[in-house]
Amino acid sequence: MRTAIITADDFGAAPEVNEAIERAHADGCLTAASLMVAGDAMGDAVMRAKRLPDLGVGLHLVLVEGTPALPAEQVPDLVGPDGRFRTDMAGMGVDIFFRPRVRRQLRAEIEAQFARFSDTGLRLDHVNAHKHFHLHPTIAATMLEVGRRHGLKASRAPTEPARVIDAVEPTPRAAVTRVADVWARRLRNRFRRAGIAMADNVFGLAWSGAMTSSRVAALIAQLPEGTSEIYFHPGTRDDFPGHAPGYRYADEFAALTAPEVLDALRGNDVRLARLRSEEHTSELQSHLNLVCRLLLE
Repeated sequence: MRTAIITADDFGAAPEVNEAIERAHADGCLTAASLMVAGDAMGDAVMRAKRLPDLGVGLHLVLVEGTPALPAEQVPDLVGPDGRFRTDMAGMGVDIFFRPRVRRQLRAEIEAQFARFSDTGLRLDHVNAHKHFHLHPTIAATMLEVGRRHGLKASRAPTEPARVIDAVEPTPRAAVTRVADVWARRLRNRFRRAGIAMADNVFGLAWSGAMTSSRVAALIAQLPEGTSEIYFHPGTRDDFPGHAPGYRYADEFAALTAPEVLDALRGNDVRLARLRSEEHTSELQSHLNLVCRLLLE
């Protein structure tokens, strides 16, 4: 049996992202979204999420390249002169690991982001981190400890099988990607021992920002047995404020509603689910079947 969890990251980053997520869930195959609780359009995202009861909404912890939930003066070692999180992930990772003062600030910020999510009234479907910074062992440990008190039940370990990607389109991998995969497998084992649900495989790394309809449809046909999370960065346009240069947000949005992708899911007997659990899988599958019928007739 093959199950797919279709996730969108950066919910709350911008209205263009939020609109794409809402439409991709209503008219496509999106089953979950990860919320940036300090994002510029967080309020708009929460409003949309509350009218989408079948969308699994989780926390997208932002600890790099974003805005902290706490005032900048409370996390001075995590931010730059502009009050935003630092962008030097390597240097920041070293500081987090070796400096107790920085670890205290990290814990406070993670606590604040979990609390802000709780304040939305949304049910916590999952937790992951922007740029997969939770691969850092100190961040992972803190996320797990704090998250348990806030209902953390599911997360993401970005383990992407190269053989599946290459079967669709041979894609070179940097050495850092291979190192990250080792840490991701350790994270998955650690979280599973703690009772946290994790997909068996995750897709979206090799083609991050370029998950096109043709790639995704071909990927679905190659999905391995078990549960796979496929994550996207959808947007209604590519040039919204705060966009990542080179990312094809509109193409990723289009893939989530493309007839060829929906047909691939149905034609390959891939079930849809959310991260926290597979409850309401039948409702999600019925939704997919309805959308497919409307688009493919």
